[in-house]
Amino acid sequence: MIFEVSVDGRDYRVELERGESPAQWKCEVNGEQILLDATTTAPGVLSLILGGKSYEILESSGQQQLAISGRRYSVDVRDPRAWRTRHARAGAGDGPRKIVAPMPGKVVRVIAVEGSEIEQGAAVIVIEAMKMQNELKSPKKGTVAKVLATEGAPVNAGDVLAVIT
Repeated sequence: MIFEVSVDGRDYRVELERGESPAQWKCEVNGEQILLDATTTAPGVLSLILGGKSYEILESSGQQQLAISGRRYSVDVRDPRAWRTRHARAGAGDGPRKIVAPMPGKVVRVIAVEGSEIEQGAAVIVIEAMKMQNELKSPKKGTVAKVLATEGAPVNAGDVLAVIT
């Protein structure tokens, strides 16, 4: 699982994978490997053990906070595959918008060609991941300025596949 995490406005790319025990996780933060234990201790409270130190992540009234040594940090966790995250990242309709791969996979089909006019929500590229095909759609009405993906090419999560202006 890949997440985009902001802690007090500072952004991190976090990739999680289950470890040997149910509470253990293999974690990669901006390319650095970390092993951690995580468990829910109460509703809205996640306890982390990281490098022998204990941390708490608290959720109160819909806002997440990280507590370290009595100090609280504002935390925002986003799933880059979620529609809300992509929609919020797209912002208004001004300026170029990138279509990025939400997960690793393979480009199955390029639907919109460079230079073509496109409507918001229209399919641009289809990628296949875990034997499922996913249509990546235009975040805005505009012109396909660049298509950086080719059919049959492998892609990684976060790769820019096309640009809409």
